[in-house]
Amino acid sequence: MKNYDELHDPNAEYTMRELSGETMGVTTDRPAPRDLEITDVQTTMVDGNFPWTLVRVYTDAGVVGTGEAYWGAGVPELIERMRPFLVGENPLDIDRLFEHLVQKMSGEGSVEGVTVTAISGIEIALHDLAGKVLDVPAYQLLGGKYRDEVRVYCDCHTADEADPEACADEAERVVEELGYDALKFDLDVPSGLEKDRANRHLRPGEIRHKVDIVEAVTERVKDRADVAFDCHWTFSGGSAKRLAAELEEYDVWWLEDPVPPENLEVQEEVTKSTTTPIAVGENRYRVTEERRLIENQAVDIVAPDLPKVGGMRETRKIADVANQYYVPVAMHNVSSPVATMASAHVGAAIPNSLAVEYHSYELGWWSDLVEEDVIQNGAIEVPEKPGLGVTLDMDAVEKHMVDGEELFDEA
Repeated sequence: MKNYDELHDPNAEYTMRELSGETMGVTTDRPAPRDLEITDVQTTMVDGNFPWTLVRVYTDAGVVGTGEAYWGAGVPELIERMRPFLVGENPLDIDRLFEHLVQKMSGEGSVEGVTVTAISGIEIALHDLAGKVLDVPAYQLLGGKYRDEVRVYCDCHTADEADPEACADEAERVVEELGYDALKFDLDVPSGLEKDRANRHLRPGEIRHKVDIVEAVTERVKDRADVAFDCHWTFSGGSAKRLAAELEEYDVWWLEDPVPPENLEVQEEVTKSTTTPIAVGENRYRVTEERRLIENQAVDIVAPDLPKVGGMRETRKIADVANQYYVPVAMHNVSSPVATMASAHVGAAIPNSLAVEYHSYELGWWSDLVEEDVIQNGAIEVPEKPGLGVTLDMDAVEKHMVDGEELFDEA
């Protein structure tokens, strides 16, 4: 097993922006219970409908914070790589530790990608830990709350996702039986009319097929639910504009990721070409990237993924920028109950929160991972317990761990 405590740190030889507590001179004694240090950082990967990376930060006071990083290969290894940069630090200095990790990992990709994702998981755990130490819920660390509960939109699927009536049937079931008043369906589904899956172009028949799905679902639920439609960054700019134009007469909550994320100018052109609301953001990292979308008015709704984009405070920063442009925030979320609750805390603390996604309604044991009920009647009641307000059920975590993983140490 690799020992990252002894791994060479090239950044230490040339960076002038060393933000450790020792280098910054952050050495003043703090009164109890704020006089604590990080002793360890551990991960355990759970095999859900995504391979969720759970994170725990341990302290010499016995208080442990739990977080979650967006799924992906290499994330646990990156967190282990950053462990030596955290041990000995006071976990309450969340902003400085976030910037410390960004700086230390600058040569290893902390501008975007899985390095930011790994830092996000640690940052969420620090919020949980700080809330427990200070005896306040995490939303209080973000400035207080605008609402007691956060709306949830359910990402829906059927056995035949290309059948408009099957989608409409599932929409009605989720509304009537499961109690959601906000839904999302995929539009990047095969119509049977495709000629080439690589060129991103939609033929007229393909567009008609997607319009049929939208019409069937929105007409079935009418005003009982808002419905968004996801394209998973699949189409060309021209095809996206044609599709969005055809959807303008329907009650589309938003059209998500119609074009690939790399080219901001194309995204801006698509958004400004239509009255169909366009949502983008899950494939951008940190406020620096999300800011460009917002300031260029390339989005109608911004959709950051909290355990991927940089964590709780970074998502708050994105929301603050969006609020200056009167843009609402609909948080993308494919997480376990841990990061889902972290998103809810941010959703409570920002004025422009629209909803938080729930992507696991078909996974019967999702809620078993924590002891508390997270989603009820299509909403998350923001807990008043310290930290995130959720407690891992270690038996459930152990039962659903990825093969070869090890369970966290006891708190």
